[in-house]
Amino acid sequence: MKSVLKLAEHRHRTSGKAASFIEHHRFTSVYQPILSPTHQKLVGYEALVRIRRGDKRISPPALFEQANIQGVTAELDKHLLGLHLDNFGFADQPAWLFINLNPDTLIQHEGYLEQLAEHCERNGMAPEKVVLELVETRSRDTGTLLEFVDQAKALGFRIAIDDFGMGDSNFERLWRIDPLIVKIDRSLLVNAASNQRARLLLDSLVRMIRESGSLVLIEGIEDEAQARIALDSEADLVQGFLFEEPSICSRLLSRNAEQSVKEVVDNSRQWSLDDHNNQETYLQLLRFEILDTCHQLARGEPLDQVCDDLLALEGVQRCFVLNGQGIQQGSLARSGADQRRTFNPLYHSSGARWNHREYFRNALEKPQQISCSRPYVGLPDAKRTITLSTCVSSEHHQVIFCIDIHPDDVMGGQLVFPVTL
Repeated sequence: MKSVLKLAEHRHRTSGKAASFIEHHRFTSVYQPILSPTHQKLVGYEALVRIRRGDKRISPPALFEQANIQGVTAELDKHLLGLHLDNFGFADQPAWLFINLNPDTLIQHEGYLEQLAEHCERNGMAPEKVVLELVETRSRDTGTLLEFVDQAKALGFRIAIDDFGMGDSNFERLWRIDPLIVKIDRSLLVNAASNQRARLLLDSLVRMIRESGSLVLIEGIEDEAQARIALDSEADLVQGFLFEEPSICSRLLSRNAEQSVKEVVDNSRQWSLDDHNNQETYLQLLRFEILDTCHQLARGEPLDQVCDDLLALEGVQRCFVLNGQGIQQGSLARSGADQRRTFNPLYHSSGARWNHREYFRNALEKPQQISCSRPYVGLPDAKRTITLSTCVSSEHHQVIFCIDIHPDDVMGGQLVFPVTL
């Protein structure tokens, strides 16, 4: 009995402490639009909080750091969730309301989801229109997390994973939670804007998540370059200051956001058209130079004297010749950039056998065509490489002519090489 009384006293003290903590701050709900570029319309809002203590503005991380120190994180989180629901004026609009949940709320959730569902109903909003965002962090109790997710789904709430791709992101946990939406951590988008390998990683991550059965949302989009990366990745949803900053809900907020996404999508179409024309021009020139070089090789002219124009094209690094058994004939013909690279003994490849490579098999199977291999790591420089290959026949013999290209160095890495040129 004494244990029960002590527990009740502890809960009472915590509740009082939380109330005092909350009363010393002034909270304002703001909402940032979430948009579908495919539909070119608004499909949701993320609820965010702005905090002041007296005349001083407090950041959400600083607020929750203090709440954690005082042991009132879960109570504060639940208060803010209720505030966002009460302040949301678009319960009748066909849009989701995204609400962030602190990990402490997940652990201390007994009976809370039912209360939250009732709160939604009182505000005229079905739980199906509320997306609970779970921060992608290692849970202290995976069993409790999954129990929370199951109960939330049973009540109709939607589940989203936030900040996926950094920190404790875990595909196994993602598959077990089976969220409707996965929000990609903004740092991946920022890195993708300046690093081609990071962009490839982002594209692969978006593709894997979509194939696993979840929608992908890329957030934190602040300029058109980032928007283009998000659109090219085929993310389902987008969010960021480029479209609209967080604000109090209004019809104007919705209209401005939808107008912004339409403009970005229209610009993207023009970018894609320009890219397509530039890529076609490049591929046509590449094909012309390869065929011209092949004609010179067929006349018996030496490799190192016929590849200059080809090696001058963007991304082209090396040319070499194989015999019918896949054995390299002579040395590499190398571009000026390739010749300036640091020493690597793998450059000395005369006599190497390449019959196990895809590009050798492609040339034998399609002797009348110029075939493009899939990307792989080239031995001479350990960089992503695509090899184009084709058969060259003369009166006396037949050889395989091969051209190594660094695809990341061609048009910002966005050129998709066809199977055959």
